[in-house]
Amino acid sequence: MHEKDNVAVVLHPAEGAKAGRGHKVALTDIRAGEHIIKYGFPIGHATSDIKAGDWVHTHNIKTNLGDILEYQYQPEPAADQATRDCPTFQGYRRANGKVGVRNEVWIIPTVSCVNQNIRLMAQQATARFKGTPNVDGVFEITHPYGCSQLGDDHSSTQRILADLVRHPNAGAVLVVGLGCENNYIDDFKKVLGDYDPERVRFLVAQEVEDEIAAGVELLGDLVQYASGFNREACPVSELVIGLKCGGSDGFSGITANPLVGAFSDSLLACGGSTVLTEVPEMFGAETILMNRAIDCAVFDKTVQLINDFKAYFQGYNQPIYENPSPGNKEGGISTLEEKSLGCTQKGGRGRVTDVLGYAGQVTKKGLTLLSSPGNDMVAATALAAAGCQIILFTTGRGTPLGTVVPTVKVATNSEVFARKTNWMDFDAGQLLAGVSMQQLNEQFFAYVVEVASGKPTKAEHMGFREIAIFKNGVTL
Repeated sequence: MHEKDNVAVVLHPAEGAKAGRGHKVALTDIRAGEHIIKYGFPIGHATSDIKAGDWVHTHNIKTNLGDILEYQYQPEPAADQATRDCPTFQGYRRANGKVGVRNEVWIIPTVSCVNQNIRLMAQQATARFKGTPNVDGVFEITHPYGCSQLGDDHSSTQRILADLVRHPNAGAVLVVGLGCENNYIDDFKKVLGDYDPERVRFLVAQEVEDEIAAGVELLGDLVQYASGFNREACPVSELVIGLKCGGSDGFSGITANPLVGAFSDSLLACGGSTVLTEVPEMFGAETILMNRAIDCAVFDKTVQLINDFKAYFQGYNQPIYENPSPGNKEGGISTLEEKSLGCTQKGGRGRVTDVLGYAGQVTKKGLTLLSSPGNDMVAATALAAAGCQIILFTTGRGTPLGTVVPTVKVATNSEVFARKTNWMDFDAGQLLAGVSMQQLNEQFFAYVVEVASGKPTKAEHMGFREIAIFKNGVTL
């Protein structure tokens, strides 16, 4: 992939070869202790002598990562932004000026005790109000928290739920509490802040005789309110797009992640916003992001983002570098540096304009870094809570995952795209067959505009709408 590389990635393995498709082979002899170079950067070092043509993987490579580091700001010149035509999409303009790509009614519980209750509310409301013009559906958003949490964990639950109540993809929201939980509604309202009482309603289950009937009654009002919104032409600069990967393979950093990076650059050139998260999957590639910070203040925030997450691992006596999953390794990824150098390509070449803590919300145009772990559902939820209307999710192994916002699954190879047609939305493996990046990016950009204008993703068809909230441990 780069002139400095001393390994290559196998596209068509020879019969009986140890290095399968997506795995690495040495281009030259590499001595024990020497760096293994991929994407132009070290991804670890050789643990034994490696001959040209040998398979390079976990049996003969080890990470270079270690403890918390000190960094120096060495800003790179801003990459030239190619001019392009910037289309519009058909979105829903909200009263506060934000734009949604769906017009749904959400039911959000303050506590897990009412999860089944809100499922029944959603079912009955769907049956009763089905066919209401302009409304894309009534959906419950369940979670396992809201009580018996302390400190930061309790605060994180409240802030994530408040972020979702504010989300522009929700035309209206019903918040349902039990009545005796830690996250009781009066306390939650303090975290939520100002809200439109026509758009957001509240119900305490213990205070009514039949909470299902009461909830459906309130949902009738909310469905009516949401039906007042119509799709209208909105500039793509209104889009906030989350960048995510999971079930990676040896092609993730060659096809899907660079394609998403090209998309990010195109959207930023149109004045839009993208959000990159999964902080542990920046380890080993963090200086690339740090040196793209727009100023020293953003650089310092990026350093803190990285080192805080390393300290989190150390606080639980866990190794910083032990990240690639068994599936990642089977797909050809050997070290965390290799995974990170592929993962960070989703951010393209854009300048980093802001860094957010967990449960933070996007306020600036450009590329934002968001604190969240690599866990797929936790990270996807954090992106949605940050205000992303759509998430682009690259995968080489395949995953059915979706969350409360449309989640576009981008396959790194054509084989998984063809085999898992019920999961995959777009085939980045076309890049391995000779399609140019420019041509495929134009197709992909147009596809994302279609999704923003109402085209459902495969995860939406399958009804995947889960959320997960990061549980970091108790802070008193």
